[in-house]
Amino acid sequence: MKKILMMSAAAAFVAGTVVATPTVADAAAWSKCKACHNFAPKKKVGPGLGKGNGIPGVFGRKAGTFPGFHYKYTKYIKGDAWTWDEAHLRKWMCNSKKAIKEFTGDDHAKTKMPPQHVCDPAKQDEVIAKLKSIS
Repeated sequence: MKKILMMSAAAAFVAGTVVATPTVADAAAWSKCKACHNFAPKKKVGPGLGKGNGIPGVFGRKAGTFPGFHYKYTKYIKGDAWTWDEAHLRKWMCNSKKAIKEFTGDDHAKTKMPPQHVCDPAKQDEVIAKLKSIS
């Protein structure tokens, strides 16, 4: 009987670990975002990523348009900027310094945001799913 209970407990532990892993992975995937961004329409170091109070979430929002934050964007993100969609977000998450040059067509373009090096497609999927859910 003890052997059956021990095996059941071990199986439950393993099952619990497998089930809990995506939650841990989710938090790790967007923890870099949380260091500078709120998942609400409230600025932190960077602009807010979530929607509310008439502000759209970042997914589908034109870059450089977060209200009251225009003074912090570099000159390269003002004006005729791109829209944050999956393709732009994936490149930005992997290397924002390289991405801004590509998005603007200017080899001298700069951003204040450091490269986050979230280049793994599975981790990017988690971040994009989170951004879509709050947009």
